[in-house]
Amino acid sequence: MPSAYLLLSHGSHDARPEIAMQKLSNLLEHRLENSQLETPNTISETIVGTAYLELQPQPLHLQICKFVKQFTPQQPLHLKILPLFLLSGMHVMEDIPAEINLAKKMLGENVQVELQPYLGSYQELGQLLAKQLTTTSAEKYILMAHGSRRPGFQVPMEKVISNLVGLNLDVTTAYWAVPPSLEDTVGELVTSGYRRIAIAPYFLFPGGITDAIAIAVEKLQLQFPGVSLNLTEPLGTSTELADLIWDLLQK
Repeated sequence: MPSAYLLLSHGSHDARPEIAMQKLSNLLEHRLENSQLETPNTISETIVGTAYLELQPQPLHLQICKFVKQFTPQQPLHLKILPLFLLSGMHVMEDIPAEINLAKKMLGENVQVELQPYLGSYQELGQLLAKQLTTTSAEKYILMAHGSRRPGFQVPMEKVISNLVGLNLDVTTAYWAVPPSLEDTVGELVTSGYRRIAIAPYFLFPGGITDAIAIAVEKLQLQFPGVSLNLTEPLGTSTELADLIWDLLQK
């Protein structure tokens, strides 16, 4: 049975996340090609695509159906969908499953659609996050995530932090959409005596929010001139991320 993989992101008015998604899709295609060369006796038809939950002309379930139509009609297909979300929330827990159920009804029994756990739920992502954090030396690290109003959203973040314990990094959290904010967190740390603080955006790709975080850090640096505030890059598109996704899709 042919296999296909669909990388699912939120969607943005900013062009950069979509460009990054396409680059990641290309890297994964290359990874799949190399894997098939390593096992020449395996005949497998694969294709990688991208889809978006919001801000698209078509809803997600129609994007999925359009992607599947690239294959021969009536051809059996195993489709794995990986949400490239770093935290759970309404989108991961409710919106995406609902859209996929609609797609399943439209596609019929010949297409086996498998929704993978969201990217941030995998412990292996901690290795990439560790690389992001350790690009700069600091007394304290702030992991800056979007946040959610969904009760219990902090639990996945606590698991993310726990995966970094072995690195002996002193990490705390701040959120863009809900308390504690970056401004409040930095203020508390400065009051506690920290003078070298690194801020790591817990976002996959650059976009409008990461730009706004950068501006917020510049303002905080003016407010606290005696403190070193270092902003790291988002996780970003990389061969390491493509390899990680490939490994996750094979589970």
